[in-house]
Amino acid sequence: MRTKDGLNRREFIKRTAACGIGLSIVPAGVLGGRRRVGPSGKLNIALVGAGTQGLSQLRGWIKRSDLQFISVCDPNRETRDYPQWGGSQGEKYGASGGREVGRRMVNESYAKDRNKGTYKGCSAYADFREMLEKEKDLDAVFIMTPDHLHATIAIAAMKRKVMAGTHKPIANFMYEARLTCETAKETGVPTQLFAFQDPRENYTVREWIKRGVIGKVKELHRWTNRPVWPQGSPYLPANTPPIPDGFDWDLWLGPSLPRTYSPDYTHTVFRGWYEFGAGCLADMGYYGFWVDWRVLNLGMPVTAEANASFTCEVKDFRSSPVKNELSFPYGATIRWKVPVKGTNETMDVFWYEGGIRPRTPDALIEKGGQLAKEGVMFVGEKGIILADYSYRNVRLLGVKNGDEVAASIKAPEVKLMGQTDEMVNFFKGGKRSRGDFVNAQTIAEAICLGNLAIRAGQRLQWDEKNLKVTNVAEANQYVRREYRKGWEL
Repeated sequence: MRTKDGLNRREFIKRTAACGIGLSIVPAGVLGGRRRVGPSGKLNIALVGAGTQGLSQLRGWIKRSDLQFISVCDPNRETRDYPQWGGSQGEKYGASGGREVGRRMVNESYAKDRNKGTYKGCSAYADFREMLEKEKDLDAVFIMTPDHLHATIAIAAMKRKVMAGTHKPIANFMYEARLTCETAKETGVPTQLFAFQDPRENYTVREWIKRGVIGKVKELHRWTNRPVWPQGSPYLPANTPPIPDGFDWDLWLGPSLPRTYSPDYTHTVFRGWYEFGAGCLADMGYYGFWVDWRVLNLGMPVTAEANASFTCEVKDFRSSPVKNELSFPYGATIRWKVPVKGTNETMDVFWYEGGIRPRTPDALIEKGGQLAKEGVMFVGEKGIILADYSYRNVRLLGVKNGDEVAASIKAPEVKLMGQTDEMVNFFKGGKRSRGDFVNAQTIAEAICLGNLAIRAGQRLQWDEKNLKVTNVAEANQYVRREYRKGWEL
């Protein structure tokens, strides 16, 4: 990996304009893809990434009357080797996946819904670049690929005025997260990050904090039981069989440098590798922190410090740690210093993964309780707000007559809108979605900074403007990836 100097927005755009899959500047405010879609019309969509998560999402999307899936793209044609979560049940095959599986799902669903014997209107491609070139009526791409391809595909789509929705993360390297969000600003093409959430319970938490029920919030804690995939190995996979028939390994690698194929990189288990994934933090952090950041009005962290597990091995009758430059650790904690917008104050934000949790509050112990495997906790000067990971089961701790206080404060009535509805409305020319790339930029970069701290193993001071670590020069080599020729961003 190479160390890169920070770049401002103009330099970002100049750089992308110079590369083959970069950005063509169009006037800001351009909405929609290459067609003009009216409020009552259908959006023509392509699914890019037909693995377990992509196909799971597709099942719901194809039922919508405002979306028309016209293409499915994946470098895998069709297999049944996708790992699933949970203990073994003696399966001889994994889950099915691949572009032909997705195409069949679309065609069969539309044939049934329209009372036709057959429907063959959905195309299939291995290469997203070919799809973007040939599908002239395409309005938007829904990107459900491994993490390392998100930025590359989204930027290529926005370059062609094709709208982009993507699963988390926006990107697994800081440079690409910044570039993707700045490209959305420069082009004005509508976007959506599918991790946007707006649970009703968060308005209750906001109101409690606004009323000073727990006093000034001093700390925010979030924790997850992830990973549920293999990671932590300091070695490249030893499992290197021949590339399966119908799987284009070169296309799957995309911008990453060539390496020997292994199923330990692909289908469902990519997230644990630094090159291909973004770890536990990106897997679950977007869902929780993106809500927390809005509740607490937080900005971009100025520092990040991580502590992580490590692996030891015996060599020449001595046991010692093994340096890991390849995969995320088994478990880690992160602490950010985050400015509170509109003030001169900062807040400590903590993250825990790999089964690690915060210290159990005394007030919870006194009630005979314990922390759940996943959750969120706001620590104030006068008490604590504790909730399950998605804000359910919200309760007060350490506050006198807490149950009565909680019951007496009513959150304002709000009309909630599902994120897909909000996205579709935006993609048809309506109000900007709160889940677009521009609104996600701060949390996307905060998550990248946390992962950067895990990888660097040191406390980092962050220069947001110049996209640069200022106190540990060697950490800057991880701000961006080294690109394969022809795939540069």
